[in-house]
Amino acid sequence: MKRTTRTAVLTVGALIATLGVPSAAAHAEDALPRVDLRVLVVSDGGPAVDAIAAELEAAGTPYTEVDLTRPDRPAIDAGFLADTVDGRPRAKYQAVVLPDDNPFPADSPEMTALATYERTYDIPQVDAYTYARPEAGLQYPVHGGYAGSVDGAQAEVTAAGRAGPFGYLDGRVPFEDNSPTVGESYAYLSTPAPGADFTPYVEAVIPGRTQRGSLVGEYRHDGRRELVVTFVYNRHQQQFRLLARGIVDWMTGGVHLGASRNYFAVHVDDVFAADDRWDTRLNCTPGDVDCPEGEGTPDPIRMTPADVDHATSWQRGRNFTLDLAYNGAGSVDQRQDNDGADALADRLIAERDEFRWINHTYTHAFLGCEQDTTVVPWRCATDTDGGTRWVDRTTISDEIATNRAWGRTTGLPLHDDELVTGEHSGLKVLPQQPDDNPNLAPALADNDIAWLASDNSRDPVQRRVGPATTVSRYPVNVFYNAGRVAEQVDEYNWIYTGRAQGGSGICEDNPATTTCLPAPLDTATGYTEHIVPLETRTALGHVLANDPKPHFIHQSNLAEDRIAYPVLNGVLDGYEALFADNTPVVNLRMKDIGRELRRRAAWTAALRDGRVTAHRIGGTVTVEAPDGTAVTATVPTGTTLAGGAFGEAYAGRASGWTPSAGQALVFTLPPSATTGAATADDGPAPAAKTRPTKPAPDTRVPAGVRDRVPYTPQS
Repeated sequence: MKRTTRTAVLTVGALIATLGVPSAAAHAEDALPRVDLRVLVVSDGGPAVDAIAAELEAAGTPYTEVDLTRPDRPAIDAGFLADTVDGRPRAKYQAVVLPDDNPFPADSPEMTALATYERTYDIPQVDAYTYARPEAGLQYPVHGGYAGSVDGAQAEVTAAGRAGPFGYLDGRVPFEDNSPTVGESYAYLSTPAPGADFTPYVEAVIPGRTQRGSLVGEYRHDGRRELVVTFVYNRHQQQFRLLARGIVDWMTGGVHLGASRNYFAVHVDDVFAADDRWDTRLNCTPGDVDCPEGEGTPDPIRMTPADVDHATSWQRGRNFTLDLAYNGAGSVDQRQDNDGADALADRLIAERDEFRWINHTYTHAFLGCEQDTTVVPWRCATDTDGGTRWVDRTTISDEIATNRAWGRTTGLPLHDDELVTGEHSGLKVLPQQPDDNPNLAPALADNDIAWLASDNSRDPVQRRVGPATTVSRYPVNVFYNAGRVAEQVDEYNWIYTGRAQGGSGICEDNPATTTCLPAPLDTATGYTEHIVPLETRTALGHVLANDPKPHFIHQSNLAEDRIAYPVLNGVLDGYEALFADNTPVVNLRMKDIGRELRRRAAWTAALRDGRVTAHRIGGTVTVEAPDGTAVTATVPTGTTLAGGAFGEAYAGRASGWTPSAGQALVFTLPPSATTGAATADDGPAPAAKTRPTKPAPDTRVPAGVRDRVPYTPQS
C-alpha cells in the first residue's frame, strides 16, 4: 500500500512537470489524482477495436473514440489526455485501447504522450490485435512460435488468467471453425521474450510443438501495463464473446460504469392450443394462411400429459424455467369435443407452479388488419374507399380479458401486465401491414397491459404502444408447424433451397440471407447435423452478448419428437462447459427483461447527452447523474454505497442498478481494490514499428450469425 501511494504521488508530480501544471497540488498530502471513468478507444477501422467498442457500448460503459483514419481527428497530446479539476490532477480516461501496441508513425509525439500518460496515472493499455514481437513482450513467431490460422483451436485460460481477469471462465476458449472455405481466425502464437515481464492469460498449443503460445497476456514494462492480444476477431465470434468481459475487467480494474450479464429465456407459445402441421407434399400448412383455402387436411399438433412431465423434469434437471404463453380457448375447445375431458390441461394446471405464464390471448386471433386469405400471401382487407379494415378495439380487448379470466379461474400464477398477441398481431408486419392497428393501443390500456411482446426479426427496437412497452423476442428456426424431425427438415429445405432444387426460391430472391443451403439436407440427419448446431450457435451468441431478449418456440416443439430440446440443451450444455459457477445464466421473466431493456435505453441516452459523470479518487468512486436516472456500475465485491453493500455478485464482481436522486452517488471500494501502480521510471520511448504488416482479417459475419431471415414460420 505504501509503495502504491508513494508511486502515485511521484508520478503525478512527473506529469505536473511535463504539463506545466502548477505544482501546489503535487505537494499536498492528499493530492491523489482523479481518474474519470471513461475509456479512450483509438481506432484504425479494424474489427478488433470495433469489437471492444461494441462491448463497452453494450455494457453501458462510456468511451471516447478517436478515428485514426479521419484527417480532422483531434491530436492525442498531454492536454487531450489530462488536466486539472479544482487543483487536482485529472486523468480523463481510465484505460486506453489501441489497434496494436503502437499504431503511430516512428517517433510519434502522440505515442510518447500516451506512454507518459499511462505511466504517470497507471493507466492500462489494451493492444486489440498486435504482432508478436519483443516490443510487445513476446518473441517473434519465427523463434519457435506460429503465425497462421487457428480455426478450431482449443485455447485455455491459464492459472494466472483464472486468478485474474478471466476467472469467470471454466478454462476452455474454443475458436470457431464454422466454414471449411472461410478463414475465420488468424493468430500469432509465441512465448515471452527473454527477460520480459510477461504473464500469459490465454494460451494455445503451438502447432507442431508441445509448447504453448500466448494469445492474450499482460506485459509490464517501463512503468506501463499492456494487455497484448495476438489474434484477430470480430464482435460476433464466440472466442471474443468469451473473453470480452475479461478484457474490460482488466482495463478498468473491475471498476467501471455499466454492467454485463449472460441471459437466456425461452417462451413457449400456443400452450393449450394446437398448431397446424406442415404438409410435405403441398409445401404449405393446411389450416393456416400459407395454404390456399380448402387445400389439404389440417393435422394439428398438441402436447400430451407425457410432454408436460418431460418438460417439468427437464426444467428441474437444468435449473431453468420456461415461460408458457397460453391460449385458454384451446382447452375449452378440447373439452367441448371430448365430453369435458382435457388430460393435457389437467396436467398443466396441476404443474402450473413449475412454469411462468403469459397471456397469449384467448383464441390466438389475428388482431391486426382483417386478413384477406383468398390469396397467398394474404393481404389486408380494405373498404370500398380503399381504407384498411382493422380488427376493432372490443375484439382485441375481449381476447385479452377473456384469456386472463380463464387463466385466473384455473389458478395460473399470472402477471396481468404481460401480453403476447397471436403472431405478434396488432403490431406492424411487413409487407402487408406497415402500421400498428390503431385499435391496439386503446385495447391495451383497457386491460392495463404494460409489456407487449414483439418479433425481433421484424420489430427489434423497444418502443411504446399506448401504455405498453415492447419486449422483442428472437424467433428460433424450429418451426411452429413441425412436431417431427422429418417435417422440420422438409420445410427447412423448401425455404432455404433454390427453385431448381425444389425449394421456394426465397434465397434466390434474398441473396443476403446467410442460412441458404447449397443442397437439400438429408431428412434423417439434417436436423442433428445442420439445423441444431446452427440454431444453438445463434442462440448462444445472443446469450454471450449481454442480450436479455427472450427466444420463442411453440408448444408443438415440445410434443411428438420434442424437437426443441436438442437446441435448448445445446445452448445450456455449451454454456456450462465454458463458464465458472460464479457466472450463471440469468433466466428472467418477460416484464423483468422489459425493465432491463428500458433502463438501458434511458442510461444510454443519459450518457449520450453528457448528463452522467463519474470519477475515481483512490478508493472512492463518485457518480453524478440527473434525478431519477437509474445508474449502473460494476465494482469489486465488497463495495459499499450509502453504508450498504452495492449490487449483486456476478462473474467475480458486484454489479447492478441504483437510482440517483440528483445528488452524487459515492461508492467506497474495498481495500483489496487498490491496485499496484507502475513504477515511476520513465524508461525509453516506445519503439517504432519494425514488424511486418498484419494480415487483413476476414471481416465477413461468420456462419451462424443470423438474426435476419426472409421468412420464419410462426403461429
